Amino acid sequence: MLLGAALFLLAALGLGLLLSTYSRTQQQAFALTFILLDPLYILSGFAYLIAAMPAVLRWFTLINPLRYFLVVIRSVFLKGVGVDVLWLPLSAMTLLGGGMLTLSVLRFRKSLD
Repeated sequence: MLLGAALFLLAALGLGLLLSTYSRTQQQAFALTFILLDPLYILSGFAYLIAAMPAVLRWFTLINPLRYFLVVIRSVFLKGVGVDVLWLPLSAMTLLGGGMLTLSVLRFRKSLD
C-alpha cells in the first residue's frame, strides 16, 4: 500500500508540475487544474464503472494515474494481495509519473520577471 501511495503521489506531483509549466499565472494554473482534475476524477472508476463507459472514454482512462491507484487500494484492502499481483498498476503509475516528471523538467524554463 505504501509503494502504491508513493507512486501515485509521484504521478500527481508530475501532473501538477506539468500543469504549472503550461500556465503563466497562478489563476491560469488553478483554472487548468479545475478543468483537468474533474474529468480525471470521473474517468478514474471511482464514481462510475470503467466497464460501463463507452470505448473511447475507456481509452482515456489508461492515462489516468488515479485509475491504477484505485485498483491498488481496492486490491490491498478488500483482497489483501501483494506486489506480485499488483505489478501492472504499479508499473503503470511509475511510467505515468516518470513520464510527466520528465516532460515537466524538459518544459521548465527559468525566468526572472
